[in-house]
Amino acid sequence: MTSADLLLHPIRFRIIQSFLGDRTLSSTALQMELSDVPPASLYRHVAKLVDAGVLKVVTERRVRGVRERIYSLRLAATQIDPKEIRNMAPDDQRQAFLAFLAGVFTDFDRYMSRPDADPVRDGAGYRVAALWLSDPEYMEFLRDISEVVRIALEKQENPERKRRILTTILLPGADNLKPHD
Repeated sequence: MTSADLLLHPIRFRIIQSFLGDRTLSSTALQMELSDVPPASLYRHVAKLVDAGVLKVVTERRVRGVRERIYSLRLAATQIDPKEIRNMAPDDQRQAFLAFLAGVFTDFDRYMSRPDADPVRDGAGYRVAALWLSDPEYMEFLRDISEVVRIALEKQENPERKRRILTTILLPGADNLKPHD
């Protein structure tokens, strides 16, 4: 199984997202967060992620006579190698992107299903913008965004902070695509 197949499966993608932000979760807590996923299916996908080294068991405890594992995410293991991406056929790229979008949509749908959902108050949203940038300006833009995100990622969990999920999609404008020789 390729990294893309492993990481971009819709359920495994959601499991990975649940751990973002240096979270540790028990199998019970994960089941509560992903309550729409049948337990047997959830445990099967968690096992695949553990076997692949994406999730690691940080501790185990006994709960009512049953051994419960506490997991954390190995963030470095969630990256798909650029060579693997480059070697994917266009239909594989489309399928991977669709799995990615399905995960994002599921998170948005769960958020909007909450009775207290308020996108304005919560700063939730989605936007599209066209940027007119030369290649060097685009690379500078990517470095700037990376720096801003790095600073935010360094902030530790505390009672005043809310966990927020950042999703990015960067595409060339269709009018700028040139056939490759």
